[in-house]
This record gives sequence, C-alpha cells and structure tokens, in this order.
Amino acid sequence: MTSECTPSMSQRPSEKPLARALCIDLDGTLVRTDLTFECLLGALKGRPWLVFVLPFWWLKGRSYLKHRLVQASQLDVTVLPYQAEVLALIQKAREEGRHVALVTGSHESLAQQVADHVPLFDTVLATSESQNLIGSNKAALLERTFGSRQFEYVANGRVDLAVWQKSGAAVTVHAPRSVVRQVAGMGIPHRDIPHPGTGWRTWLRAIRLQQWLKNLLLLVPIITAHEVLNVQALGAVLLAFVSFGACASSTYLINDLMDLEADRHHHKKRMRPFAAGHLDVRAGLAAIVVLLVLGVGLALLLPVTFQWALAAYLLTTLLYSLWLKRLASLDVIVLAGLYTLRIIAGALATGISLSFWLLAFSMFIFLSLALVKRVAELVEVRKKEVATGLTLGKLRGREYSTEDVAVLQGLGAASGYLAVLVLALYIHSPEVSELYRSSELLWLIAPLMLLWVTRMWLVTARGYMDEDPIFFAAKDPETWATGAVVALILMGATLLQL
Repeated sequence: MTSECTPSMSQRPSEKPLARALCIDLDGTLVRTDLTFECLLGALKGRPWLVFVLPFWWLKGRSYLKHRLVQASQLDVTVLPYQAEVLALIQKAREEGRHVALVTGSHESLAQQVADHVPLFDTVLATSESQNLIGSNKAALLERTFGSRQFEYVANGRVDLAVWQKSGAAVTVHAPRSVVRQVAGMGIPHRDIPHPGTGWRTWLRAIRLQQWLKNLLLLVPIITAHEVLNVQALGAVLLAFVSFGACASSTYLINDLMDLEADRHHHKKRMRPFAAGHLDVRAGLAAIVVLLVLGVGLALLLPVTFQWALAAYLLTTLLYSLWLKRLASLDVIVLAGLYTLRIIAGALATGISLSFWLLAFSMFIFLSLALVKRVAELVEVRKKEVATGLTLGKLRGREYSTEDVAVLQGLGAASGYLAVLVLALYIHSPEVSELYRSSELLWLIAPLMLLWVTRMWLVTARGYMDEDPIFFAAKDPETWATGAVVALILMGATLLQL
C-alpha cells in the first residue's frame, strides 16, 4: 500500500508475525552497489543531455530525483552483485520463521523488482516519489511498523546509525570501521560482516594498468626517426606516456561505469571490479576526476599541439563509450584511429615529423587488430551457443552477430596484408636509403609480418585469442620472438654496410 505521505509498503500473501523481524537494507548491503547511482549512469548513457536537467530534479528533493532517474533508465536487477553472506542470513531467518523485510532508500519500483527476483521477503519498504526512506525517516517507519527494538537491522552506512539506534539488534555489512565501532557501542546484539578490503591490485585492474602498454606507441616516432638517444625527446615522450596513460585510464573507468549491465552479462567482464561490486561506483567517479587532473596537468608541460591531440583522444573515447561503439564498422575504424592517434601524439610531443608511410601502415595494422577483437568476441558467443544450445545471435551492446564472422575475418586479414604492402612500398621508397645503410635487409621484415598477421587470424578463428589482441600479443612468445628478429634486422640495416 502506498500513500502520498508514506513510503511504498507491499505485503506478500503469506504473512508471518512481525516479532523479531529481520530488516535488510539494499544498497551496499544486499547488493554490492548503489542502485541510485547506477540509474544515474544508465540515464546519462542513454541521454547525456540529462546532466543539465539533474540540478532541477535535485532541487525538488531526493525522492523526486530518484523517481525521475528510475523513469529515465532501465536497470536489470537479475545481474546485480548480490552479497552471498546477506542472502545466507536471510535464508537462516526464514528457516527460523522470522519476518523478513527489504527496507531501502532506493526507489520503490527497483525494490519491488529485487524482491521479485529474490523471493525471500515478506515486506518491501522503499522510497516513494514523496518521501526519501533513509536515516531518521527509515527509523521512524520501522519503529511504527515493527515496534520499538522489535527488529534486527542489517545495513552498511553512516546514514543507518539512526536506524540502529531504534533497533533491537544490528548487523553491519562491509561498513567503515568508525561505523562498526559506533554500532558496537550501542549496547545491542551486534554482528559484523567485515569488508574483504579493496587492495591496490583491484584498482590496478580497474584502471587497466596493463593497457598502458598501448601507450608505447608514443615512442614509435623517435624510433623510426632514429632519435632514441635524444634525451630531450625521451623526456617529452615520458611525460606524454604518463599523461596519456592517466587519461586513458580515466576513459576505461568511464567505459566500465557506462557498461555495468553489459559487463555483468558477459562471462569474463562480469568480474571487472565495478561490475562485480568490488569497487564503489562513487569511488570510480572520484578516480576519474583525479586521473583527468593528473593527465591534463602533465599535458600542460608539453606543446599545445600535443594537448590538442590529447583532447581529441578524450573526446573520441567519450563518444565511443556513449555511442560510437554501438555502430557496426565505425566502431573498429574509431579504435584503429585511437591507436594511430597515439603515434601522432608522440610526434607532436617531440616535434618529430611523421611520414605518410608510418600513418598508412599504422591505420591498416590497427584496423586489422580492432577486427580481431570483434571476431574474438563473436567466436566466443558462437562457442557459448554450441555449449548451451541457445541462439544468442548478437553481441550485447554491439551491432554485430555471429553471422558477421566470415565477413569480418576477410576484412581483418585483408587490412593486415595491406599494412604489409604499405611496409613493402616504404622499403622501396627513396626515404629509406637516407635512414639505413643497408636498406635491402629490411625486406626480411615483410615475410615476418605476413607470418605474424596470418597467425593472429588463425589463433582468432580457432577461439584462442584474448579479447584484447594487444594484451594477447604482449604475452605471446611468438610475437616477442618476431619482435626480437625485427629489431635485429633494423639494427643490422642501420649499422651494417653491405
């Protein structure tokens, strides 16, 4: 029953006595996330312009804001990261014949969806459009509903202290140490389910530190220009590397926060820190700001042209996260362009001129790798279809289906071979003789590249490719061996006179 002055309260057919009721908070307790913030991200992902409307919703009150955010978003509660310890606590209470209530500051429609998905609750109490059910509001309602000290409250936050003061027993779930101490001092039965801790490894996974490997492309201009001993150029590249890395990590966080639901449906990505609830969404938003400030601050020490390249990278990746990645074909071209943009940024940071050959080669080879990524994802979907007997068809959040595999494989292999063709034309160009004593040796690189591109596509077709081909290549012994031989050929062509 819902009225204009009370929060939502729904009763299930089989009522139990209200004595010794177990009251469960939702956000950060039953689930390892905050549904209001997830609705906010979902709303902004679909309609970014809502960022200008949010202040007006806020001015009308938090309950109104939550109501409008739920209307503007679609949240799949079936894939939320539920707390196993809390579910076990609820199950035990039901076995003991206790009344179990879901009591939350989240909107009533979300609370009811959770209760329908987890059919363990006798009562659902939640925020309505007219009242925000948190803190003292929640405490007063529980006291009226179950009686003073006649309920046990399970929650996690500082705002819940007002509720615990009215409860007969308390369970703190992954709560801050200061909150646990205050609850322990209230003189009521208390049990603590401690937070496993968020270590630095979890944050390194979140910011994708391993993906900073891609920023080594900033070094390509000074390598191809034979300026690796130029200390000033190396210093500029180092600053650019950290600047690009910090900004890239912020975009990975943005992408993860925007893709929470899609990641939770993915067999691997569901274990990402935010999707799994190991990191708080609000902490992720704060980390984005810190990383952007660091990246942009370092960029200010470099030429203005590099700053423009970094701005172009940030804008493109933001558009990619919000929109472009859902457009078939365009998404892989954008990915290839972002790789090439790193090479351009490295040249702008050091003042080195780029050749047409390098830009053409990079665009084709990175388009091939971007297509490898999509085909690898589709091959994984096809393997799941065979294993489950279900027809999944499309990639979630992408405009690709398993029917596209053959076409994408052909396009990707062709792009890789075109990159080798550009390399061959470069080796035959007059510019090469000015940089290398024995340019004839460079012809040995072409068959090695053909072999590498062919192998990458064979590995992908057989389903062995990691979904990020750059990361796969970084761990692949044959790629390292190919790179070592290419480096030896380049050194020989530079130093030897045939």
